[in-house]
Amino acid sequence: MAKATFGGGCFWCIEAAFKELDGVEAAVSGYAGGETDDPTYREVCSGTTGHAEVVQIEYDPTVIGYDELLEVFFAVHDPTQLDRQGPDVGSQYRSIVLYHDDDQRGLAESYVEALEEAGDYDDPVVTELEPLERFYRAEPKHQDYFEENPSDAYCRMHAQPKIEKVRERFREKVEA
Repeated sequence: MAKATFGGGCFWCIEAAFKELDGVEAAVSGYAGGETDDPTYREVCSGTTGHAEVVQIEYDPTVIGYDELLEVFFAVHDPTQLDRQGPDVGSQYRSIVLYHDDDQRGLAESYVEALEEAGDYDDPVVTELEPLERFYRAEPKHQDYFEENPSDAYCRMHAQPKIEKVRERFREKVEA
């Protein structure tokens, strides 16, 4: 098994989207990229810890590659929005790839360069690329949030469209 860590807005939405993929064994909501040790949700939401809401994915690289995870990640959020995604505003919602090794770093850098060269966005890609130093698992109530709260208005408005995008655009990668 291998791990990947991404932040692109609310972790509930990113977690739910990645759980759709064949080869993804686990998607865990948490915090990374900040200075505070073992932060709480309330602390991260205050914007004072430096952390982003992220999802750490455990995946089988013989089934799905890191490059494919990058493709899904960039499809389910807007990498041109600085410190926000949709209604969520603050550095804790920034677009960030936290790479685990030099191979992931190289793939992420190449992917961002390709996005920029493609010219599909009116604004520049602002996704941060940083080495993962520490990942802190979010509190239990934030794990599997979409699965546990499918009728939640926020989930219906923001997570469900991401899930539908994954199911449609990445049909061949979705778990049967």
